[in-house]
Amino acid sequence: MTGITTNATLFEQLGGAAAVDAAVDIFYRKVLADERIDRFFEGVDMEKQAAKQKAFLTMAFGGPNNYNGQDMRNAHAKLVKIGLDDSHFDAVVENLAATLTELGVSEELIKQVAAIAETTRADVLGK
Repeated sequence: MTGITTNATLFEQLGGAAAVDAAVDIFYRKVLADERIDRFFEGVDMEKQAAKQKAFLTMAFGGPNNYNGQDMRNAHAKLVKIGLDDSHFDAVVENLAATLTELGVSEELIKQVAAIAETTRADVLGK
């Protein structure tokens, strides 16, 4: 990652669209294999889900805003009704961190990603 200035967005520091695409694909493989949270994805069109996640993360990390999905509270309300809670949110963040570690992302950037994820906790969990 030489040549990246300190003014670079997190999106740029992570490697841009190609890196987000790779991360989301690996992330969902991990999520779907995680028995703590896999049930929340039963019947979900994972291709559409991955596309929405890529657009959301790109926006959240300071890249182009092409996200047109629901807000986090509405998007997850039906999951909260069937038991989505902090332990599940934590499992998702763990899978995201493991994905980024696998891709060779620095601990500092992983902490930034986790901090951004944390800002969505209350809305995702309907608190």
